[in-house]
Amino acid sequence: MDRQGSFRDGPQPAEFRRKLKLILAMACLAVFVLTARMWYLQVIKGDELRHRSENNAVRLRAIQPLRGLIMDRRGEVVVDNRASFDVLIMPARDFPPHMLARKVQEIYETRSVEFSPDQPLPAVFKTHLPVRLEKNISLEKVALIETNSVDLPGVYIGVTPVRLYVGGEIIAPIVGYTGEVSKAELDCGKGDFLPGDITGKTGLEKILDPYIRGRRGNELIEVNAFGRVIKNLGRIDPVSGADVVLTIDAKLQRAAWEAFAGRAGAAVAMDPRDGSILAMVSSPSFDPNLFNSGIAHDEWVKLQNNPLKPLSNRAISGQYPPGSTYKMIVAAAALEEGIITPETKVVCNGTFELGGRAYRCWKKHGHGPVNLHRALVESCDVYFYTVGRMLGADKIAQYAARFGLGDLTGIELHHERRGLVPTRDWKLARMKEPWQQGETISISIGQGFNLTTPLQLVQAYSALANGGTRWRPRLIQRVISPDGTVLKEFLPEKTGEILLSQKTMAHLSQALWGVVNEPGGTGAAARRPGEDVCGKTGTSQVIGLPQSEKARRSMKIADFHKDHALFVCYAPMKNPEIAVAVIAENAGGGGAVAAPVARKILDAYFDGIKQRQAIKLTGKDVSAGT
Repeated sequence: MDRQGSFRDGPQPAEFRRKLKLILAMACLAVFVLTARMWYLQVIKGDELRHRSENNAVRLRAIQPLRGLIMDRRGEVVVDNRASFDVLIMPARDFPPHMLARKVQEIYETRSVEFSPDQPLPAVFKTHLPVRLEKNISLEKVALIETNSVDLPGVYIGVTPVRLYVGGEIIAPIVGYTGEVSKAELDCGKGDFLPGDITGKTGLEKILDPYIRGRRGNELIEVNAFGRVIKNLGRIDPVSGADVVLTIDAKLQRAAWEAFAGRAGAAVAMDPRDGSILAMVSSPSFDPNLFNSGIAHDEWVKLQNNPLKPLSNRAISGQYPPGSTYKMIVAAAALEEGIITPETKVVCNGTFELGGRAYRCWKKHGHGPVNLHRALVESCDVYFYTVGRMLGADKIAQYAARFGLGDLTGIELHHERRGLVPTRDWKLARMKEPWQQGETISISIGQGFNLTTPLQLVQAYSALANGGTRWRPRLIQRVISPDGTVLKEFLPEKTGEILLSQKTMAHLSQALWGVVNEPGGTGAAARRPGEDVCGKTGTSQVIGLPQSEKARRSMKIADFHKDHALFVCYAPMKNPEIAVAVIAENAGGGGAVAAPVARKILDAYFDGIKQRQAIKLTGKDVSAGT
């Protein structure tokens, strides 16, 4: 420092100011660049980056609800739910799903486990929605995914409820099955569906889907860059679907199925007092559990191409000639129209001549002189050829319509068929040909153009049993919400009356009792001590046969061209509680084949009543352990 107090060797003021200005200029430039960049990111690109950031950090997971239970009339669960495990991938930019899928496959290969992708992965992914890689995987695969989770960022196990059909093929024609919502269902916009949602495809699962589907839940989760969950940001719990109580008795349903012993055909048991369906069997059937995880293509083709059509419900859509079960309706028409009296006799010598053609009776040498009662008891064809010719086709059709034949019964299921009650006008309109007298002879014994379903037959005989009321058949009692509130109740519904006099119904009922209980009755195999079973056998031809006895005997008939066996009955005679219709396809005579099946159904019903009464009195299940 000199005398003036200045530093000669330090920086001079002018130089210091220049350096300070340069530093300030550089700082201002840096602040400007930073501010401009922040403005660009926040204002110009703000929405895009905010959306990208949220999608990268937040994911929305759908939570599938439990479908409502389906129970029989006594509370036994016939359709339940079970857990299904799926492999899901949460897409992330650094871990493409295709790469993760390859890693999963490599991990499986180390344990010789088959890799079964649900479907080809899409080319474009939505980063906020998971992608399902596999569904309904085994517990072994669950363990492999969980133990290797560190190497599988964004891959996780999802739990989805799927149906458990406890009754399997026994109950399938009634309840149907579920499956993933189709593209067509998504496109139509009905039902608030998302891809992967489960919906009813057939049967009651489809019809009651709005009630039993439930409401989907959601959870909002935050994930890191590896797709792993950091925390749960919020959750809306799913709401379980409503439960359904059927009119079906599960034990009776199983008994009816077992009674068929593998034969093709159908059986329906109905309460004639209100139309409640107690059992409905269609054989062969299918296992609806196959559809839970998506049925394999070869299994689907096998079901579709099966000539016995296991996917159809024969009880409502199988159309068969009613055979001699139709004679009850012809008898009712003849009595009501005054064509005959109960004492009117016809001599049966084994054939009925008309126009140079001989129409045979099933009994080669005939029944001799028979009145209406014996004609029904022994199922004399010649008697009904004679009476049917006097009535005419149109008059027979009028009475068949009173019993509900030739029309839909109105049951809740889809794909019910109408059957056919032919008339002169129908043939002229359909075939452009006039009606022939010989065709009246054929329809008089339930052959020819006649077609009915098992459900129509049981409804017709139920109307006779209960005194004349035709009830709409119903499978559902009520639908109940998870909190126990009855959402909908299906009450008995009267759809018509058969309009027969009490005297006519009494004559018919007595004759049907004789079919089962009198000597010579064709339905003796359905006889049950203690209950007065009333019924009618039937045997319907599938193909026309030559009139010559020798030609008939020499003819080789394929199994699928053999006669159908039918039996329709109700019991007890006074105050009937159950009516049963059985059709065994290509099985032979109704008395020999169908009546024993009906007897087993009746046994299960009445023995079940006695068992429940014993439990009520003693408090002990006497059948336990047997």
